[in-house]
Amino acid sequence: MIEVKPAKSLDEGIQNIIDASNEDYGMFIDNENMKSEFQNSWSISPGQKFIKLVSKNSVHSFIVKQDMYTPGGQLRFKKGDVLKAASWRAPAMNRARGNVFDGHYPMQWTGPLYLK
Repeated sequence: MIEVKPAKSLDEGIQNIIDASNEDYGMFIDNENMKSEFQNSWSISPGQKFIKLVSKNSVHSFIVKQDMYTPGGQLRFKKGDVLKAASWRAPAMNRARGNVFDGHYPMQWTGPLYLK
């Protein structure tokens, strides 16, 4: 598990997540071909509300594109919040695992950590 660095932009934050995940994968496996394959497998899919990060045909995480509010007007998620994947198309909406702008949250090559 690697701590993600803070970022000044969403793009930088996404790159920091990818870098931390690649570093964690490197600690997990020592086969250079597999490391290279993992590092080159990333795709970024922007949607209306979230940016989906995919690695090796598996959803890694979702990043919130803009502040999201509840119907009552309370802030639910901030821009840059990192959400665990609930499915291929949707994030787990229970709680953010970190924020790309704040950094200092743990990341594994498989994605954000589960809540305790």
